[in-house]
Amino acid sequence: MDTAVSGAAADAAPSDDRAGAIGVIGLGAMGEPMVRRLLGSGSRVRITGRSPRPALVEAGASWAATPRELAAGAGAVLSMLPDLPELEQALDGPDGLLAGLGDGELLLLIGSTSSAPAVRALAERLATETQGRVRVVDCPVSGGVDGAEAGSLSIMLGGSAEDAERAAALLAPCGRPVHLGPLGAGEVAKACNQLVVAATITALGEATVLADRSGLDLDALWTLLGGGYAGSNLLESRRDKLVRGDDSPSGIARYMIKDLGFAADIAEATGTSPALLPALRAFFDEIVARGYGDRDIAVSRRVVAER
Repeated sequence: MDTAVSGAAADAAPSDDRAGAIGVIGLGAMGEPMVRRLLGSGSRVRITGRSPRPALVEAGASWAATPRELAAGAGAVLSMLPDLPELEQALDGPDGLLAGLGDGELLLLIGSTSSAPAVRALAERLATETQGRVRVVDCPVSGGVDGAEAGSLSIMLGGSAEDAERAAALLAPCGRPVHLGPLGAGEVAKACNQLVVAATITALGEATVLADRSGLDLDALWTLLGGGYAGSNLLESRRDKLVRGDDSPSGIARYMIKDLGFAADIAEATGTSPALLPALRAFFDEIVARGYGDRDIAVSRRVVAER
């Protein structure tokens, strides 16, 4: 018998306990508040990471020293790691998630913003290597840290109806999960979301510069326009930053380059000739080239002003 599998079987929690627990890997700006929401709902949560998280353990989470231990004690694992390369590192090797599978099954929830074709390819590989015992749902989120803390995230699900139903039940404490289609549909939806966000913050930054140079009261302007068709959740969350010229980090600008790249891949795959997407990709490339990639997306005001 394979030593990794037999060891995992020996370490695994009782089947009922494992099936009812959710593991979380990727305890960064989004992952940590999502864990707190899950704990607050009474979910049994196991966590792992590069360093211990005593505050989360004190809040009720169970610590797993390795991804292997995480999978051995949870029937579902949510990955809030940055992208698929980091997830694949956590999957493979003697201490990886797959080594902790034993004879059980695992529902892998991919919360990163990633390529839809790459998510499908990973799911196919995992299904082949585990004889179908690992199933995948993509579940990227929108709403930022504020939404994660409030439990109001928009959660975009892609996968089979059965798997998406289970994913929705598990993730409901974190926001509103909606099944949008087959595997990869969540990632397509997130790319569409990021296209709208990029276009909106670019327009808001540009309009702020126009208004400021014309002598308008910016606070009064955005308070007024926020009540009309120009209003949006993004304006509400970034209004003060735009008014003050504050682009201290919250939603990191350089991440948009990857997201818009995924949108471009979808445009190519669907035979779509986009009007805004090329300009937005060029603008966010410019933001990074100017050294502002680690600033908040509200840096759009600064970059327009400097041109």
